[in-house]
Formats: sequence, structure tokens, C-alpha cells
Amino acid sequence: MMPIPKKYLHDKLILLLISSNVFLAFVCAVLVFLRLNIGQSADGYIVEYRSNLGISAFKAGNVTGILSFVLFAALIVVMNIVLSIRTYHVRKELSVAILASGVLLLVLTIIVSNALLV
Repeated sequence: MMPIPKKYLHDKLILLLISSNVFLAFVCAVLVFLRLNIGQSADGYIVEYRSNLGISAFKAGNVTGILSFVLFAALIVVMNIVLSIRTYHVRKELSVAILASGVLLLVLTIIVSNALLV
């Protein structure tokens, strides 16, 4: 792995986006864990919605399908930070765009996980 550029750690916009990514991943994990009912049956969670199936559009699944949202949020944060570090020396704006897309992905992850857990 390549070393982290010194200017990368001194860039305020980069640090703001990294901290917002970490915060949104933490919020996603907390919301998923708070919405889980441990006493609920193993197949009591909606994990998919297929609009083309009509009346049977909701597909039930187990807890691992819901916990995958937490893993996905952590993976987004780690991969965006690694890609941002690797592209910072090429172009700062590209690095910022990668971190900003991570914020968008995390917000969408929070929205979808809450919609499935209602």
C-alpha cells in the first residue's frame, strides 16, 4: 500500500468528507441494530422488494440479510477512503468526488435499510 500524502491529512474538505462518511456508516449501523427484534422469527424480515411480482412483491429473509447493510456501509467507507488516498496525488477533485459519492451511497443505504425494516 502506498503511503498517505501529507497534504491529504491537512486538507479540510477531505477530512470533512471522511468524517461524514464514518458518521453516516455509524448511523446506519446503529439504526439497523436498533430496528432488529431479536425475539422475532428467523424469517420475519423483508429483505427484497420486487415490483414486477405484484402481490408477492415482498421477499422474506433472515437477520443476515439485514446485517449485510452494516457490512455494506463499512465496506463503502473503507473502499472510498482507500480510493481517495490513491487518487489524491493524481487529482484532488477526483479524490473529493469519490468521498462525496460515498456520502450519497451511505445516505441511500440508510434510506433503504429503514424502508425494509419498517
